[in-house]
Order: sequence, then structure tokens, then C-alpha cells
Amino acid sequence: MNEQQHDLTMRAIKQQPVSPFSALAPRPKTVEETHLSKQFLTELVSKHLYDAGALTISQLVNRACLSGAIIEEILNYLRQEARLEVLPRLGHGQELFYGLTDLGRVAAHEALNKNGYIGPAPVPVSVYEKVVAAQSVHLVKVKQQQTQEAFKDIVIKDSLLDQLGPALNSGRSIVIYGPPGTGKTYITQRLTRLLTDLCLIPHAISVNESVIQLYDPLVHVSASPNKDTERSGSLLFQEGYDPRFKLCKRPVVISGGELTLDMLEVQYEPATKIYRAPLQLKANNGMYIIDDMGRQRVAPVALFNRWIVPMEEKRDHLSLGNGHNFEIPFDEILIFSTNINPLELGDAAFLRRIGHKIFFDTLDSEAFSQIWKQVCTEKQIDFDQDILNYLFDHHYQRKHCSLLPCHPRDLLGIAQDKALYLGNPAKLSKELIDWAWESYFVQLEQKEGQPIHNG
Repeated sequence: MNEQQHDLTMRAIKQQPVSPFSALAPRPKTVEETHLSKQFLTELVSKHLYDAGALTISQLVNRACLSGAIIEEILNYLRQEARLEVLPRLGHGQELFYGLTDLGRVAAHEALNKNGYIGPAPVPVSVYEKVVAAQSVHLVKVKQQQTQEAFKDIVIKDSLLDQLGPALNSGRSIVIYGPPGTGKTYITQRLTRLLTDLCLIPHAISVNESVIQLYDPLVHVSASPNKDTERSGSLLFQEGYDPRFKLCKRPVVISGGELTLDMLEVQYEPATKIYRAPLQLKANNGMYIIDDMGRQRVAPVALFNRWIVPMEEKRDHLSLGNGHNFEIPFDEILIFSTNINPLELGDAAFLRRIGHKIFFDTLDSEAFSQIWKQVCTEKQIDFDQDILNYLFDHHYQRKHCSLLPCHPRDLLGIAQDKALYLGNPAKLSKELIDWAWESYFVQLEQKEGQPIHNG
């Protein structure tokens, strides 16, 4: 889908009277419209009943995220098969409760042995692909003014922002590199401010009726409640988008030194018999940041090789525990952040596949001073130009130390620790600056074979 088609699709979506996403993922009203088999839905409903003991239709609607009409059809089928019974009413005017018969419990137990997933009905991978394509993150184009607005409270060069903005728009992967402490992680995470729109994330997807749990509350931030989500429990299910999806902010996944190749494959939990989505699948329609690249427990070349096909084809190849292989969309802004020279991480052939390489350098004294003043304000410390001049002259210049964005917050934090101990946390002195410097840099400046000097 090109940008013009995307605009037409989004315009059509916005014309819907109830939900802006109802055209993208309409609510299924029949079993056929779920694109799932009746047998699969029967097993899912049976597992819910087995898990809860007894449920009403409205409770099943909310648990399975299916319309009342679909639930009623499944319950009627279960009754015909002698696997379901209607339980006595608990009070006047209350809904009927349904429970499994002995035969139904046996069938539900067998279904749980095949797949332990009990939750909202999944979305078939074919439907998921269409939704991902329609709300692709690469169709979101940021402008210079947006970028400057998102970083207006951050000290950063305009020239650097004018590199980051086009890189996000390019649809290609990005490498951000430079010395430690130059703000790579901080600025990279701030890029998420530019992804301000919402997208639909399925609770789970099905691949040949094997269910992969995708929605992760640690990654996917639900949008504010609105009329559409409030209606999700309606028995009619005639309005709004498919409740098998959740309306969320665009996802942002960040992984660092803990990343292994296994985390990029579908995870299977033998105890629960549940498949869980890998990190890059959770990041679809959003951003995936691999921080501190080169420090992982896997060789950088192996990690880079894992991304070659997804970066070029915008498709990822995954497999299930039963050996079934399948393709999934790879629709995300992939960012590598590293303190290591990229030439030491991968060969030239791989680096050519990455569209943008952005270098984060050290600061000049003016930018450093701006950050210093900002941190003083945040920490309610009295700003003193003489103290800052002393820091430049007595420490940075004499010791030929680079000015890094992380230093003001770190040094002022350490100095304030001592000032608080002395009873005046708002006042700095040259002695406090000296003490903070020694506490912060002593181990970094220690030479091999020399004892640590504690000052």
C-alpha cells in the first residue's frame, strides 16, 4: 500500500460514524467473519467454561471478545453435542449460567492439552497482516517542526535533529553511535514522542489455529477509554472495531545487553502450553531499539545476521514448536545504539543495508552550560557561574576530559548528596565540586597497576 492509498484508507476510516478504526477491523458478527473455524471457537469457549466453572453469555462475550450472536451459536452447538448444560438461575431476572457436562469437561481438558491459551479469540495471521499494512509506522511522516517541538526541552544540536527526522521517515534501519555518555539512549527513547497516533494491537494471533499471545501490557500502552471501548461488553457488538484488538499507542520495545537470539523467536512455555510473541513481533507498527549493541551475550555478527532478511524484505520468518514455519510482517523502525565503532560490529556489506548512521559527539562548553543550568533548576540548586567556570578550568581543561551530556546530572547529583549531608542542599562550593569529581572519575582515571586514590 502506497502513501496515497493509505491516505484514502484513513479518510474512509475517519468517515465512520462510531469508531475511526471500525473500517480497518470491523466487528465480526458471524463465525465466518472471525476467519476462525467453528471447531476452534468451540474449543476456546469450552476452555473458558472449564476455567471459570460457569459463565453467562455476557461474561463469555467479554472474555472471548466475540459477539453475543457468535457465543450463542457456539453454546447451541455444545448443547447439541451434550457438552453443555444450563444451570439453575441464582436469582430473579439474572442471566442464565452455562456449565460443561462431564463429556464437555473431557473435551475441554483435551483442548487445553493441545493449547493452553485461554483468552480473547485470536486474529488469524492473514487478517493481522492487512491491519499492520494499513497502519504501517513507515507511513507516519514527521516534519521538522514536530521534531523540534518534541525536543524543545532538550539541549541538542539542530543539525542532529535534522538527521534523526529524515532517518525516521526513511523506512530503513538506523545506527546511532558515539562515545559513552553522549546521550544516545536518552535521545533515542525520546524519539518515541514523534509517534503520537494510535494503532490496533491484537490480543493474540493464530497460525493454522496455533495461538500466539501478542499483546503485552509491559510494551503496549492502552489508549484512554472512549465510547468504543466502553461498548466492548455489548451483547450486540454491532458498532466499533473488532474487540479482538486493543487500541494502543504505537509500541516501543527496548532491549539491551540481556538480548539473546532466542528472544527473537516464538517462545513456548511447556508448563502452560502457550506460545508468546518475540520482541520484534510485539514492536510491529512501532519502534524497536537495540541499546548498547555489541554488549549482548551473543556475537554482534550473529545478531546482525538475524536482521538481514527482515530489513530487506520487511518480512520475518518464524517457526512454532511443532516445526511449522510462517511469515509475519516486519513493520517497525529498527534502531541500533552502540558505543562501539560500527565497523567493529559488522562488515561493510551489512552496514550498507542500514540506511542511516548517526554519530553522537561530545559537547562544546555552551551546550554543556545549558544542560548544567537545566539540572540546577530541576534539583533546586543555586546556579553559580563562577562554580561552573571553576569546573571548566580546574578539571576539564587541566585533565583534558571531554564534555559529555551525562556529566552535569551525575556531578550535580553527587555534589548535592554531600551538600544535603552538610545541611545545605541548594548551595554548591568549589570543595563540593572537587569532591564530586573525585567520587565520579576516580575509578575511570585509575591506571593499571596503580592503587586507587580515594582523595
